[in-house]
Amino acid sequence: MRRELGALQEYSPALTSIQSILSARISPEKFAHTVLSLRPAVAVFDCDGTLWNDDAGYEFMLWSIAEGIVSRNASDWIDSRYRLYRAGEVTEIAMCGEMVQIYDGLREAEVRKAAAEFFQTRIAGKIFPEMLQLVHDLQQAGSEIWAVSSTNNWVIEEGLRGFHIPAERILAARVQVTGGVITSRLLDIPSDEGKAMSLARAGVLTPDAVFGNSIHDGAMLQIARYPFAVNPTMQLLKLAAQNGWLVFYPKAVMPEQA
Repeated sequence: MRRELGALQEYSPALTSIQSILSARISPEKFAHTVLSLRPAVAVFDCDGTLWNDDAGYEFMLWSIAEGIVSRNASDWIDSRYRLYRAGEVTEIAMCGEMVQIYDGLREAEVRKAAAEFFQTRIAGKIFPEMLQLVHDLQQAGSEIWAVSSTNNWVIEEGLRGFHIPAERILAARVQVTGGVITSRLLDIPSDEGKAMSLARAGVLTPDAVFGNSIHDGAMLQIARYPFAVNPTMQLLKLAAQNGWLVFYPKAVMPEQA
């Protein structure tokens, strides 16, 4: 993948240590200029932590439980499963799937309505303005934009309305809906290697630019011509340093000067 970074380095030389990355603090203007100068035909974005500063999937789970949308039995079950996940006894993939399956038996229209209320009241104010503008600028330049997330599709589709990303280009955790009723049959869980696999099934094999914030985005960052780590977790920051990927922090999450 390093051989693909020549054009990128013309605008922003790769930084190969965590110390140098944190010290560089690339500006939003330089970041946008770098990305747009590459003229990506296809750009792929993770959502939670990359386009907005929150884990919308986890927060929606908590909110829907508090609002009584999810049954008490389902609430108790997912709480016990999440504790096991935090203890390392449930995998990331399994947890992401189960966080969608708890809506089994509910009418999808009701969950979509709840997702819209949740996003507008809890997450919309945490959208990174720089990333919203970048998506719009890429669209204006003719880029095909895709979004990939392990959060349920109801929340992600609602969250991406303002980004003007159509539902057919949104790959998110989802279950089968039959007769308007949500089932527990999983159709997709885009996380870890599953993100790259979901893109491949959609015909996106080698995207020009990919933007992600966590190690669970690592697989799809690896298939990009130009990978970008946005607001990275420490695990992804280490991977970015190892591979010479450009790192960007929106102003709302800019770390202290190293």
